[in-house]
Amino acid sequence: MTAELARGQNHPLSQTRLEIRVSAGTPIVAAATLGDEQGKVHGAEWVAHPGTPTLAGLEVSRQAAADHRLAVDLDAMPDAVHRVHVLLALPVGQGGGPVRFGAVAAPFVAVTGLDGTEIASFTLTGLDAESAVVALELYRRQGAWKVRAVGQGYAGGLAELLADQGLLHSHQLAGAILEAVGQGMARSVAAPPPRTADGDRARQSSAPSPYGPDQTGSPYGPQSPQGGTGHHPGYPPNGGTAPADPTPPAATPAQPAGQPTGGPVNYTHPGRQTSAPPPPPPAAPPAPPGQPRQPVAGDATGWSMDERLYNQVWGMFEDLARTTAAYRSAVDFADSRMEKELEQVLSDPRSRIGGQADAARASARARHTQLVDQARQALDRDLAQLTAEAGVVEPALPPMFAGWDNPVWHAYRVPMEIPMAVRVGDLHLPECAQLRIPMLVRLPLERGLWIDSGRAASLDGSFTDSHDLRRLAMETAVAHTARLLAIHPAGEFTVHVIDPAGSGAQALAPLVQTGVLATPPALGAAGVTDVLTRLTQRVDLVQMALRGGAADSLPPDLDTAQQLLVVNDFPHGFDDRAVTQLRYLADEGPDVGVHLMMVADREDAAGYGPLLDPLWRSLLRLTPVPDDHLADPWVGHAWTYEPPRVPSGSQVLQQVLTQVAAARRSWNR
Repeated sequence: MTAELARGQNHPLSQTRLEIRVSAGTPIVAAATLGDEQGKVHGAEWVAHPGTPTLAGLEVSRQAAADHRLAVDLDAMPDAVHRVHVLLALPVGQGGGPVRFGAVAAPFVAVTGLDGTEIASFTLTGLDAESAVVALELYRRQGAWKVRAVGQGYAGGLAELLADQGLLHSHQLAGAILEAVGQGMARSVAAPPPRTADGDRARQSSAPSPYGPDQTGSPYGPQSPQGGTGHHPGYPPNGGTAPADPTPPAATPAQPAGQPTGGPVNYTHPGRQTSAPPPPPPAAPPAPPGQPRQPVAGDATGWSMDERLYNQVWGMFEDLARTTAAYRSAVDFADSRMEKELEQVLSDPRSRIGGQADAARASARARHTQLVDQARQALDRDLAQLTAEAGVVEPALPPMFAGWDNPVWHAYRVPMEIPMAVRVGDLHLPECAQLRIPMLVRLPLERGLWIDSGRAASLDGSFTDSHDLRRLAMETAVAHTARLLAIHPAGEFTVHVIDPAGSGAQALAPLVQTGVLATPPALGAAGVTDVLTRLTQRVDLVQMALRGGAADSLPPDLDTAQQLLVVNDFPHGFDDRAVTQLRYLADEGPDVGVHLMMVADREDAAGYGPLLDPLWRSLLRLTPVPDDHLADPWVGHAWTYEPPRVPSGSQVLQQVLTQVAAARRSWNR
């Protein structure tokens, strides 16, 4: 799950080879400084900037740009380096652009792995007269690296910033940096074309995805804005389709020898090949005057259509959250204002009765009605636009994001690339129950899933008995599992099932009959012990290999695919040792590709006391019936979660799993 940082917050870094993505609304300069334990920069050779873009373990862009990708290898940092500061600056005096950050959109910074998976993000809000800012700090603490959101701005620009870090001759170095930028301004990468006022939506990278009453967080996922979802959070672009080279495209103004003068200059670095820049997103046709623009699927930023749709879905989630929060705030204001006016009427004994009191009460209620009506009109306008957008986005979603009733499944083919996210259901708010926003979770899963089989009443007032609820919970788990299998390439995702009493046999039939499981569902105490022992040993083995830097010495027969363990009817059939192994898999498994999906009623496990509380808290709780348990800490909403549903009588699940099984057999030959 992406950590969306506020100023001053920190987050541990699970990886040492990183990419730092910077997105701004105007060309800016990205640089970095290396510091000792006190953060002091000992010389110009400890600063990476457009004139000197490469240091040990660090590479920055050679030009001013609206978007940057900085490559960082913390393992390659010299022992004397304990802090890495990421700096952003406006190219003041180099072309008449903006001279203060208060005049441009708030820059967004994300720390990602080399595969694009977002680790932490930060939006630099609150800047005004500053023209340079320390955005992030990567720092070493007790042998481990962390990232901190800084956001410290300097009205005196780069010179003041560098001087504050203890660098002598900071003015000369700042001048040299801006001179190097000025020499490359002709090739600087401009910001994307602006949107129209009606269609403008800041969709930065990571997302919130709500969790539960005891698990506040964010479903996108921080999400984040991906994309993301503190941005207000957004998902950061990624998803396996970004350039394979983790370093940003480099450029050199020198013309290759032998190239005729007057022709186009090839600015590609001769020692590095990079992917082509992403094609521009589809543009909406011009809207008639006074009318909102027509929505277009995939009009968010991203390197691929999947990434654009992911960011667009997050933008819809964010827009719905904000417009609903604005409506609720307006209604609360109208209520409090009417109460205050009525209290003033009642506080004066002379105006409690008679025509004067009646007129005052009527006037207060009329103003209340007017305010509420105005707020509702604004909400309805925004909801209409979002509903129209959902109408074009939903049919365009790829299988990883699409509902089971989407026609895209009828043209399904086993993919060749690792997916960036998966749809685990829909989200909506009571103000517009018919507007569903897909709930997307980033992959690989950073936490397990818990399908709650213990709720008996749904939001519509219907009652589901415990037997039917357990069946629905297992069918929901099978739908999630089938989608995860379907969106991964053949051989990249392996599923194990533990069903101690065999109570889930009917729901598991699609997985068993098509042969997509690694082994038949484990039954009885012996089966539980066997599966848990094999998976815990796998986690131990991979952890030791990674910590010892010997990942290439793993046994050749080790299954390197992502592993998913589906556990039904927990805790029945599990002894204390098995419970401890499950907790271990939930805590340590995700980092080494072992994930957990529990189908259980928390009350059934109450006999274990507080032993299992950490297990439940580590899992993302989903329900087999609609439930408003997902809490959004940014705006205080309780989002209603709708589980995925395979249309009644549809064979789509069977058909998709049949193709997955055939691809697995072909891959294993």
